[in-house]
Amino acid sequence: MIVPRYWAEARLRERTKKRQVTVQRFGWSDVSEAEAQAHAEARAREALAQILAGKNLLSREPKVPYNGAEGVPIREEIVSEHENTVVTRNGYGARCLNTPNVLFVDIDFDNATAADGRHVLIAMAASLVAALAVGWVMKLGLLTFVLSVLALLIPVAVATLVRKARVRAAGGAEALARKRINAYLAANPQAHLRLYRTPAGLRVLAMHKTFDPRESAVAECFKALGADPVYARMCVNQNCFRARVSAKPWRIGVGQHMRPRPGTWPVKPERLAVRRQWIEAYEKAAQGFAACRYVELLGPQAGTMATRGVQALHDELCRANSDLPMA
Repeated sequence: MIVPRYWAEARLRERTKKRQVTVQRFGWSDVSEAEAQAHAEARAREALAQILAGKNLLSREPKVPYNGAEGVPIREEIVSEHENTVVTRNGYGARCLNTPNVLFVDIDFDNATAADGRHVLIAMAASLVAALAVGWVMKLGLLTFVLSVLALLIPVAVATLVRKARVRAAGGAEALARKRINAYLAANPQAHLRLYRTPAGLRVLAMHKTFDPRESAVAECFKALGADPVYARMCVNQNCFRARVSAKPWRIGVGQHMRPRPGTWPVKPERLAVRRQWIEAYEKAAQGFAACRYVELLGPQAGTMATRGVQALHDELCRANSDLPMA
């Protein structure tokens, strides 16, 4: 896990006999802006050489805070550091805990009712072929287009309704998530988990050992528990685990987006005052809310020094043991 303090950007341009190639790359450092600039220039030179040699690479890296271009670390403002755990401010202003080896799993209840993408695509393809065939045979003209559009929309709606019915039959999204957790514990009797309720679902914190985010056991755990797929992908790309520890702004009456837009770090020095003003208002509003609520311990009572330290920090920042409303 890398969360740099300093960022820089470099551009290189070279004209060949056939075309002009322009390459832009970011650089980063925990030491200085000068080191970040040198890193950016070295990455730009390497990318330019590879593109000129025929390799298919992006000429420009997107400037995004999290899970950006391959090889680009977390680009967020560092709020505080606690040994190897870093608290950052994400792109919409909330604070997030980032840890290299303590496993968090967020389970979003909305994902439980989402239709299976592969099955939907198969149904859409079959429906579209049928609609086109009917339209061609019956020479329906414009109506063929209408049938084709319906053929693409109806399978999605039907699959979603079927999925929601199955979830209701199983007792609801939370009951389904609990069933997955119990099955994981049965298959991993050594596992000791802390369970939290979030505004959108459940959060699981593994206490019995530390994990490498890219090891197979983590992928198996994510699959078994039904982890949010976007979160699972981010953990692999950024080589860390992550948990939001303060409220989402729009849930606490902060309707205005973090200023300046976009919220990707760093911002220009002349815009820092605007950002700080927004953060001050957000943090004042967030004091009355918890990011999650502790529910219970699951499995044998075990833990390591690393997991206990991260757990204590997480619970404090989230106000997980309070009666505050969650957001």
